Amino acid sequence: PGSALPHGPPLSRRSPVAAMADSGGSGRGPPCPGAAAALRRWEHLRRRAATAAPWARGLLAVAAGLGLFYVVLRVPFRLRDSLAAVTVFLSTLTPKFYFALTVTSSFISGLIFVFEWWHFRKYGTSFIEQVSVSHLRPLIGGTESTPPAPAAFSSGESETSRQGMPECKVWRNPLNLFRGAEYSRYMWVTGKEPLTYYDMNLSAQDHQNFFTCDTDALRPSDTVMQKAWRERNPQARIKAAYQALELNNDCATAYVLLAEEEATTIVDAEKYFKQALKAGEMIYRKSQNCHSQSPQHEAQLRRDTNVLVYVKRRLAMCARKLGRIREAVKMMRDLMKEFPLLSMLNIHENLLEALLELQAYADVQAVLAKYDDISLPKSAAICYTAALLKARAVSERFSPETASKRGLSTAEINAVEAIHRAVEFNPHVPKYLLEMKSLVLPPEHILKRGDSEAVAYAFFHLQHWKRIEGALNLLHCTWEGTFRMIPYPLEKGHLFYPYPSCTETADRELLPTFHEVSVYPQKELPFFIHFTAGLCSFSAMLALLTHQFPELMVVFAKAVSVAS
Repeated sequence: PGSALPHGPPLSRRSPVAAMADSGGSGRGPPCPGAAAALRRWEHLRRRAATAAPWARGLLAVAAGLGLFYVVLRVPFRLRDSLAAVTVFLSTLTPKFYFALTVTSSFISGLIFVFEWWHFRKYGTSFIEQVSVSHLRPLIGGTESTPPAPAAFSSGESETSRQGMPECKVWRNPLNLFRGAEYSRYMWVTGKEPLTYYDMNLSAQDHQNFFTCDTDALRPSDTVMQKAWRERNPQARIKAAYQALELNNDCATAYVLLAEEEATTIVDAEKYFKQALKAGEMIYRKSQNCHSQSPQHEAQLRRDTNVLVYVKRRLAMCARKLGRIREAVKMMRDLMKEFPLLSMLNIHENLLEALLELQAYADVQAVLAKYDDISLPKSAAICYTAALLKARAVSERFSPETASKRGLSTAEINAVEAIHRAVEFNPHVPKYLLEMKSLVLPPEHILKRGDSEAVAYAFFHLQHWKRIEGALNLLHCTWEGTFRMIPYPLEKGHLFYPYPSCTETADRELLPTFHEVSVYPQKELPFFIHFTAGLCSFSAMLALLTHQFPELMVVFAKAVSVAS
């Protein structure tokens, strides 16, 4: 009060922002060159930050946040005082605390390690890595690197690229066992379920495709069987089959279901199939006479053809299992001549196995000459049977020591190349043939080039390899050499397309849980399994040292806390 103000214009009541705008952005009256230069540098940094990558902006934001935390909150929190208090607290801890801490850390890391190992053995991936890729990466702005879609489902690609892409297609096992007479007996003896739900569900779909048609609603017995194939409970299916026979004693599909699921022996199954054959032939002749009348009659003829072929094939398999091998071979040959267009059912694989049992190797070679063609799809049965025939010519006199001294003859080279070709097609088979892995009952469906196909092949053909002297010895000496020719099987093959990477997942669905699925190529243990194992071991070692030398470890812990 009392002080004199200089005369001039009245004080402005405008906001500081407006005053800053009028004064050239400096917030004062006249523009200041130093402040203007600072603002220009700030604008330059802001524009560079706006055009930077997302991870750079995130790093800059984290750094700015930490700086703000330190500058603004260092006085209220008194970080130095807090650190000093923590140091004092750590210096007063007893050895029992450190021992409990290390034991708890070791126990928790051990649990994580066990869970990681279990998840890797069951699903083939690391749980921590999977969660990081699926959930954490999108949160921090990353994108999940997903493999390209299969060529069969992509648009705008050429037909050549579609054919070049290996696909994981599940096939009906041509040598599948009988549910009642074989699979169920195994479950009664061992208490283990040999078939998976996925496998049985595929069989239910096959039965509906093979044994039903649009005209089933016109016949009460076929309507009942149409519902029976959809039933999940085996007893409900058997009951429905008997109901269908009460409505029509010549219902072939009802006899088929009883032969597959109710018969507890092969002899009983054969009796049911003979009744199904009698009824099926009669229905098939009727369908042939009127198949050209309408599309519905053509569909019925296709259905009746499927039933007849299925019954004749299963009768041939019954004869093979009961020791009437020549009769089985004749039935298979007649079936292939009568229905040559049904080669997709792979009846020739049944014929190959029966001819090998007869040791009719010339006939086996004749079948291979027809079906081991470059234009036809391959299978483990074709590739390994071709290798077996070539190994038979040299295996009896083959010796690794002699071969290393004088070199391989032409016949031995052909045999080794045939083995390498078979191993490249399905690398899982040799472990079963050499009895390095235990066999289980083959599933009703197989995945070509997968472990399920290897199990199905070795289950029936192991005896044929053992019968030829020296064949398994030749296989043992040469099969691993295949992998030197294809160091990167998922990227490039030698005689076949690259090995499909989807086989492990499909095989786990097809094979029972008590079977250890063979994986190719072998996967390395994930990083987090090594990390958790090392952390568990280190924590356990610290706990042991703390228990044995408590005073020394307390001094060490205090020194570490002071240094930090």
